[in-house]
Amino acid sequence: MKTVVLKFGGTSVGSIDRIKKVCTIIASYKKKRNRVVVISSAMSGVTNELVNKSKLISNSFNDAEYDTLLSTGEQASCALIAGRLIHNGYKARSWMSWQIPIITDGPYSCARINKVVVKNLKNYLKNGGIPIITGFQGINSEYRLTTIGRSGSDATAIMLAKFIKADECIIYTDVDGVYTTDPRQYKNARKIKKIFYDEMLEMASLGSKVMQPTSVQDAKLNNIDIQVKSSFVSKPGTLITDSKKAFSDQIITGISSTKNDAKITIEGVKDRPGVAACIFKPLSNNLINVDMVVQNISLNGKETDLTFTIKSEDLKKTEKLINKNKKISYKKLSFDKNVSKVSIIGVGMITTPGITYRMFKALASKKINIQVISTSEIKISVLVSAKNVKKAVAVLHKEFKLD
Repeated sequence: MKTVVLKFGGTSVGSIDRIKKVCTIIASYKKKRNRVVVISSAMSGVTNELVNKSKLISNSFNDAEYDTLLSTGEQASCALIAGRLIHNGYKARSWMSWQIPIITDGPYSCARINKVVVKNLKNYLKNGGIPIITGFQGINSEYRLTTIGRSGSDATAIMLAKFIKADECIIYTDVDGVYTTDPRQYKNARKIKKIFYDEMLEMASLGSKVMQPTSVQDAKLNNIDIQVKSSFVSKPGTLITDSKKAFSDQIITGISSTKNDAKITIEGVKDRPGVAACIFKPLSNNLINVDMVVQNISLNGKETDLTFTIKSEDLKKTEKLINKNKKISYKKLSFDKNVSKVSIIGVGMITTPGITYRMFKALASKKINIQVISTSEIKISVLVSAKNVKKAVAVLHKEFKLD
């Protein structure tokens, strides 16, 4: 008998009708004689509503109470799912994270699961029960509820799959899989049947909303294969795996683009050992993530120009930090919010020469200027003017035969 973990996102349980549909999906797995474990997110919009309520109470709401408040959303959806399954004649019950327990480490709001005590859960499964477990949360060493970051229900499903040694882990969401690029932005995007963890990790970190990077990383570290499927349509989804079986010889798997990048250029910086560290230390201390970095040294070796990208919402804070920084000297500071990052991703580029040339040639054919470049083994990212993003995605999609 197989053990299957099913996770349902907020949109999948966003209304009573949708919860009834989810219960039909759960029942279909049970009818196939599977042991079924269900993880549920809060109903869509509920967590945001709770966050807003906390802000109305206090602009410095206590961290522990904040997690206790936010965790109520999942409790409600789990009780509704369990109630519907019982109504339909199934043995089911809701399980709060502390009842299992799911044990976490780390600070409130971004804790990480390190252990799941599965003895009682396994007994309940053996007796034919369907446990409906709250996603996104756990309990710490002080017996306080913790949350594990937005979209953390994916991580809950992955770690439960690990500890109960599940045969399958299926993430149900509002999309029917992972696409070569955002289908809302480019109509010729196509669904990917199988994708490597590393490729999915790059796509998630570059803006793909299907899964959070931390959840993909958890799956990779624990070697948990994941199916991403839609709870709204009955179609095959996307398998996220590390198995090389049945993979195509596609060189590039997907293309990602961002909307909220900003470029900062510091010109005429007096060059000396450690100057880059002096620039980036205050940004790091203020939790500002620096992405692409390019440094150009002058011919006389005494000055350097430094260009880097950040998220646009951090622009004002970054400007203030650079202006206040007495450890650096420079001639000019400039900003550009009208930029976007376009990336090609694929493990195939490791063994295929000429990918960089093809990417740059394709962009040049549409007169798209490249401002900054960064690379890894399986990714090439370029910074372009925001007005050229759709054009860049389209030409690269065609160049690497993804249409």
